[in-house]
Amino acid sequence: MRAMAKKRKHDDSTIVVNKKARHDYFLSDFLEAGIALTGWEVKSLREKKIQLVDSHVIIKNGEAWLLGAQIVPMPTASTHIIADPTRTRKLLLHHKELAKIFSNINQKGYTCVCSKMYWKGHLVKCQIALAKGKHEYDKRAVEKEREWNLDKRRVMSHSNRS
Repeated sequence: MRAMAKKRKHDDSTIVVNKKARHDYFLSDFLEAGIALTGWEVKSLREKKIQLVDSHVIIKNGEAWLLGAQIVPMPTASTHIIADPTRTRKLLLHHKELAKIFSNINQKGYTCVCSKMYWKGHLVKCQIALAKGKHEYDKRAVEKEREWNLDKRRVMSHSNRS
């Protein structure tokens, strides 16, 4: 009798990753924040109908808000609710975390962006990061480094075959 392999539960908890933020900014100081959502937004997140491309975080009146995140409403959303895909959503953070973000974004050249959104149990969490803008030559240097590493890998794998 053949032993049955254990089925691994494939748990992909990531909803969306903001790749443009990694391209445009140097990211540091990652924090996890909860996000206040409505029912139709959670249903859309389960279908991964969200874009974080132009989103950023602001601090207003001692609270953190996510601007520019676009959650596309599902066609099966309730008919009595007017869905606003680009509404401002409140981020849930502790006071110490808010103070840390506020002191850092007051420095010149720094901002706060949402780098990732994911499930943690039944809750939706945002990974926010302190970001410093990249210049064009920084972006080119990163691209050049990536291509060089790829070429090195190709040469090494080709030499190992011989």
